[in-house]
Amino acid sequence: MSRDRRIILLTGLSGAGKTTATKSLEDIGFRTIDNLPFELLPALVEKIGQDPERFARVCLVLDARDGDPSHTIESVRSGAASIGVTARIIFLDARDDVLIRRFSETRHRHPLGGAVDAPRSVAEAIAAERALLSATREAADAVIDTSDLTGRELRDRLVSEALESEERVGVRLTSFGYKHGIPLEADLVFDVRSAANPHWVPELRPLDGRSKEISEYVLGDPVGAELTASILAYLRETLAAYLADGRGRLSIAIGCTGGRHRSVAIVEALAKALAPVADGAPIVVEHRDILRS
Repeated sequence: MSRDRRIILLTGLSGAGKTTATKSLEDIGFRTIDNLPFELLPALVEKIGQDPERFARVCLVLDARDGDPSHTIESVRSGAASIGVTARIIFLDARDDVLIRRFSETRHRHPLGGAVDAPRSVAEAIAAERALLSATREAADAVIDTSDLTGRELRDRLVSEALESEERVGVRLTSFGYKHGIPLEADLVFDVRSAANPHWVPELRPLDGRSKEISEYVLGDPVGAELTASILAYLRETLAAYLADGRGRLSIAIGCTGGRHRSVAIVEALAKALAPVADGAPIVVEHRDILRS
């Protein structure tokens, strides 16, 4: 397939950032087509094949207003494959509380908000949309949780996923704090809250898990060492299979209470240990909550 021509199928929850995402993709040369009726998309793919100069990079934005898009997406992907064009599904997600806040701030009506005379609450509409898009989310090549991303961070993630650049993520290791919510894009989640907590040691509390002192404290604790070894053993046995499942990426989240000490130290240790067994897949480390209290 051509690496220069591509179709991005951008979908996800209403309020998760599709409008911002389309502007970012337009900045790197994508022609965005939003809310085209599902039944017209196969014909559009044929047109893309006939006019490669005009439609070198295309972003098709899909949502739940026409129902479950999963069958249409598979049809588009098959059509794209037949004309030799790369097609990827990027799914934007966000936590319910974030989506509710965004709708409250903008005062926009949710697309699945029900009839005017019998409206659903925003929370009910979000739940209905999650159910409707569940198959599409599962099939996505990339799931991006926009809950805590800045506009620049979202743009960087989108560009990496859309262009499948050489620097794109093969394995993403994310530390997080459970009190701030589980990362929605995580394929695997490991809980390390049973490890000894440096938060309760006054001289260690101001440091974070990237420091030598915290690393030695967490990994020197028998429980912390055992947790790290167990996670590493599992990943060594399964990493190749995960990366061969067609998506070429794996998102692993390691969580402690606040996301500053234990999860950070263990992610750093895992990144070093996994590098030799990742079979060339790039490993990216992200400490989502390290600056939070």
